[in-house]
Amino acid sequence: MVNDDNLISNQDAGQADKGEDAAEIVADKTTQGMEEGAEFKELYEQSLQSVQMGGVLTGKVVQINSDSVMVDVGWKTEGYIPVRELRDDQGNINVNVGDEIEVLVDRRDQDGNLVLSKDKAAKIKIWDDVKLACEQNAPINGTIIERVKGGLSVDIGIPAFLPGSQVDIRPVRDLDRYVGQTFQFTVLKYDRKRNNVVLSRRAILEKEREIEKKDTLQNIEEGKIVEGVIKNITDYGLFIDLGGIDGLLHVTDISWGRITRPSDHFSKGEKIRVKILSFDREKERVALGLKQLTPNPWETIRDRYPLRSIIAGKVVNLTDYGAFVEIEPGVEGLIHVSEMFWTREIRHPSKVLSPGQQIHVMIIDINTETKRISLGLKQTTENPWESLKQKYPEGSIITGIIRNITNFGIFVGVEEGIDGLIHMSDISWKQRVKHPSETFKKGQEIEAMVLNIDVEHEKFSLGLKQIETNPWEELNVKYPPGSTVTGKVTNITDFGIFVEIEEGIEGLVHISELSSKRVKSSAELFSVGDGVTAIVKNVDSKSRKIRLSIKDYESGTEGRSINQYINNKENIGSSLGKALADIKIVDTEN
Repeated sequence: MVNDDNLISNQDAGQADKGEDAAEIVADKTTQGMEEGAEFKELYEQSLQSVQMGGVLTGKVVQINSDSVMVDVGWKTEGYIPVRELRDDQGNINVNVGDEIEVLVDRRDQDGNLVLSKDKAAKIKIWDDVKLACEQNAPINGTIIERVKGGLSVDIGIPAFLPGSQVDIRPVRDLDRYVGQTFQFTVLKYDRKRNNVVLSRRAILEKEREIEKKDTLQNIEEGKIVEGVIKNITDYGLFIDLGGIDGLLHVTDISWGRITRPSDHFSKGEKIRVKILSFDREKERVALGLKQLTPNPWETIRDRYPLRSIIAGKVVNLTDYGAFVEIEPGVEGLIHVSEMFWTREIRHPSKVLSPGQQIHVMIIDINTETKRISLGLKQTTENPWESLKQKYPEGSIITGIIRNITNFGIFVGVEEGIDGLIHMSDISWKQRVKHPSETFKKGQEIEAMVLNIDVEHEKFSLGLKQIETNPWEELNVKYPPGSTVTGKVTNITDFGIFVEIEEGIEGLVHISELSSKRVKSSAELFSVGDGVTAIVKNVDSKSRKIRLSIKDYESGTEGRSINQYINNKENIGSSLGKALADIKIVDTEN
């Protein structure tokens, strides 16, 4: 506001001291000052009227108070801004006297003073920027402040909406990770009346990607080593962003060794150096390789790992059938479950090994074509089967406990973790055993003879009948071919009958040997329990088989009857002739 007292300057007062009439000068100046003051007031009122409510002006900070900041908006017209609009997050006022700021003429207060607003001016300016950005497809900066339904809320000076489909080029599952980050956006549409702005980050990324893609396509070539970022991970490989174009690093080209789950070794967003194996420019397909950056270890694998050598390795994976061991980067071998322990049976390798464990193994076999290495864990320890063979020579008698009974034999515990098998055929010389459980029980103590110890195949064969004398060795002498035997029918089959000639010893009468007549079925002539007499045709002690013949016995009986008849007839004739001769002699004498 204008101060009338100030209109009388010190210079005028000095002139009055030089002899002019002071009263006249003062009167004149007072009159002049009043006229100028009236004129200034008129101009001030005009300037106040020229300040349009709601308009945005540029003003200068002239005074900072505790509750307001005075701003000169021109023509010596001042207004005030509530100080709260000019404080930062820490409560500090972020303007100084002399700073120029944009303000909006908001209203007049009850005293007629202008109330200004920096915040509202900024919002109007932002809407102008939004309009310009939408019309010219220009980028605008914003900070994502929170996740909302369907997308994200972005602060661009005013709240704006970023749909989930416009966040990135590819669909995004975790939108929360973008909260707090600042990006550039394009304005898809806006409605000032509804205070609605829709943004897109995807459009910005697509433009950037197109620029990168052109540059990448110009420089890409087979055999070149490039750096990219892992964009996606699948079971069959990695997709690498090379700069606007994606390349596939197939799982078979990741390592010279075996990799089943790439996600166990790599992460999204990770930088990686790869080699371009092939490039189809028309289809824009790029095949990448990682293992090709290092020499192929399989070319010299046999020289570095001789068979039967013992080496150190690390367990990297466990399966139902064994454990995979890394013996050097990119080279793994398999310890089959059967190669883990000499005697101990395990249901799963995880019971004895764990991933990351350091162990020593033996190289059993290397196949460079299939890139497979067979390893042994038990081979790094002493083989108990070797000492077992020395401890139990063939023919020695052992005592053990029956641990298991199967339909093919009996397992007898001999040493810790080592069982011997008594096969069904080695239980008895004579008795036909249908199932060992009929005679033996688990936990029963039993004696048996050592028949064989197969170290290579880890088999221990025992015999029960071998403790006794083999009766079949005496049958050749006891029942020579042609001798007659008597027994009972024990079994009838389609091909003949079995006859027990003594306890546990049976012979077979084939159907062709049952009778001299043609026989269609053994059951036509015999029943189980019938007593029969037969001729021994052959005794095979090795295969424990005796061949009998009833037909031969019957034929032999008939022959003996005829011979006896003939012999009897000859004897009668001889006696009769002698008698007649005696009679003749008597007659001659007479």
